[in-house]
Amino acid sequence: MSTLSETRTYEVRTYGCQMNVHDSERLSGSLEAAGYVPADGVEADVVVINTCAVRENADNKLYGNLGHLASVKRRHEGMQIAVGGCLAQKDKNVILDKAPWVDVVFGTHNMGSLPSLLERARHNDEAQIEILESLETFPSTLPTKRDSTFSGWVSISVGCNNTCTFCIVPALRGKEKDRRPGEILAEIQSLVDDGALEVTLLGQNVNSYGVEFGDRLAFGKLLRAAGQIEGLERIRFTSPHPAAFTDDVIDAMAETPAVMPQLHMPLQSGSDRILRAMRRSYRSAKFLGILDRVREKIPNAAISTDIIVGFPGETEEDFQETLRVVEQARFASAFTFQYSIRPGTPAATLPDQVPHAIVQERYERLAALQERISLEENQGLVGRRVELVVANGEGRKDTATHRLSGRAEDSRLVHFELPAGSPRPRPGDVVSVVITQAAPFHLLADSDGSPLAVRATRAGDAWDRAEAESCGVPTAAGGSATSPTKVGPVSLGLPTLRVGSAAGAASAAGAHDHGPGVSTVPIYSPTDDLRG
Repeated sequence: MSTLSETRTYEVRTYGCQMNVHDSERLSGSLEAAGYVPADGVEADVVVINTCAVRENADNKLYGNLGHLASVKRRHEGMQIAVGGCLAQKDKNVILDKAPWVDVVFGTHNMGSLPSLLERARHNDEAQIEILESLETFPSTLPTKRDSTFSGWVSISVGCNNTCTFCIVPALRGKEKDRRPGEILAEIQSLVDDGALEVTLLGQNVNSYGVEFGDRLAFGKLLRAAGQIEGLERIRFTSPHPAAFTDDVIDAMAETPAVMPQLHMPLQSGSDRILRAMRRSYRSAKFLGILDRVREKIPNAAISTDIIVGFPGETEEDFQETLRVVEQARFASAFTFQYSIRPGTPAATLPDQVPHAIVQERYERLAALQERISLEENQGLVGRRVELVVANGEGRKDTATHRLSGRAEDSRLVHFELPAGSPRPRPGDVVSVVITQAAPFHLLADSDGSPLAVRATRAGDAWDRAEAESCGVPTAAGGSATSPTKVGPVSLGLPTLRVGSAAGAASAAGAHDHGPGVSTVPIYSPTDDLRG
């Protein structure tokens, strides 16, 4: 299907990890290639929910949203609802049993089928369900509607070969499938040609890239090759696995200027006994050794992590081991999760499930410890000059405080003051500021009255073009990366994470009024409330 007989609007709602955000950009691209247009704030004709299955309350969140949409659909003639992603892959027909007003259910392996499934449901006037057990088309080969003009996701692999006992992902995403290096580099080049200056490489275990075609050094080689692309200034990746994190990757990070000094390294637990029960094939000493080697080669690296509190059988002694490792690791931020049973995982049937009250109390202690460490680490940056890529919508109080926001090379969130008379940088432009104040989950750079140092970029030019196109206004003749504009804020910036405000794990993830609440960007959405 290439066009629609009538113009129909769509909205994609995304829950979960950065992989889901990337998938949603592909879903949006496929819909627009089929003739749909974004709803842009009006009630959409088609609502697509891209689901997560990592947390137990993901189910409740989905069916709560579907319940609300049922009443909307009753008064909105012709409205369609589609559910995809990991929860759809897991629940299959259960979704239609619980919410028969849903029109389309599709899984993680056939995202490109969404437009045809919607049209088939309309034509046949009955729900369509299509769940494939293996990958139909690699997501990155589908059309894309990117949420950012200056930053893009690039999926290098999908699926996972590990067997962590708490994780449902391998059952839903399948075994690891790797893209060929040439395809990845071509996509990165295409993003750069469109104005992007930053990419994030995505994979369930991104550093095991190459295992499918027999090159265990492939990820380090890929980082080095991407670093040769002219115009690409910032390369990030998420999320690696400690067991496969080798010194050649550390060397590639240190020796490739475009690879940013940021690393998200999931710990999960500091207890070797619990790591063994989780089937995590490393121990705390190896984990800390990786951090030591990273910091030896990249002294300014900001390292973040994931930690599960209350895994079955976790004792106070086990938890104290986690606190010890966190204290020693000095993470820039930690995304902490209260363990919840996921049917279909080995951990779901383990004995000695930890009572919720104990899990909550440990969770709060861990959050307090990490908040102290994050503040101490951030305070060490006061007085340092940093370069920021200007973002849009990162600071929730930017309008009230008359500040702008951006991400430093280590991905810390910085709110900076725009001095009177200084040109306003565009999203994607680069500014140089001096840190004046630290908080646990953000930094401030207030002006001493000197003009703001701004470097206009091709990414800023791309933002101008996107603005002109969205308003139907031709781009000004001669527009180039030479002069920042005084255009007001719009809804563009870093890849958008379309979920509600954080709850549950918000304190550990650092959510508060000054921004999405992380000092480094993890594999999980910073504002996702499916972690608590």
